[in-house]
Amino acid sequence: MKNILFDFISKYVSLTEDEQNALISLDLFHSVKKGTILLKEGQKSKESYFVLKGCIRTYYILDGEEKTTAFYTEMEAFTPPCVINKTPSEYYVSCVEDTILTVSNSDMEVEINSKFPKFEIMCRVLSEELLAKQRIDFDEFKTSSPEQRYLNLLQSRPDLIQRVPQHQLASYLGIKPQSLSRLRARILEKKS
Repeated sequence: MKNILFDFISKYVSLTEDEQNALISLDLFHSVKKGTILLKEGQKSKESYFVLKGCIRTYYILDGEEKTTAFYTEMEAFTPPCVINKTPSEYYVSCVEDTILTVSNSDMEVEINSKFPKFEIMCRVLSEELLAKQRIDFDEFKTSSPEQRYLNLLQSRPDLIQRVPQHQLASYLGIKPQSLSRLRARILEKKS
């Protein structure tokens, strides 16, 4: 797993052996079982996640119903807003699949960034990329119909269609599972 992480990092910065060893010494790698809740609503956290293998999702529970807001899969990073704001979380983070993550906290990040300033530069670039991607995704979501959202998902993240339970996928698209079934049938009908 460390090679996967180092390959990813090498797209942004090159690491010396000392820097690689410093990362390894932090005990970042965690295997987490499907269904595990990493963060609950109301809980405080300092932890940021980077998915090496698997899938995690964020969701709210509103009126007893789960509302999925995002999925994070291989080579995607996620820092819950509560970590930055130092407030209790407003939503849940859980594993959709058995997942291997790197889990870091703000104390670790301060220590590593002070020893190796290039990590801070890499984190800034990653944050900017993530912010831009989220902005585009949000704008696309707000301006498209449920059918267009599904077609966009098919195009941009086809793996989610197979990996994520239908009720979570429907929630993510802002529709009911029955509507997703009808939408899929309509799309298949158009193709034939």
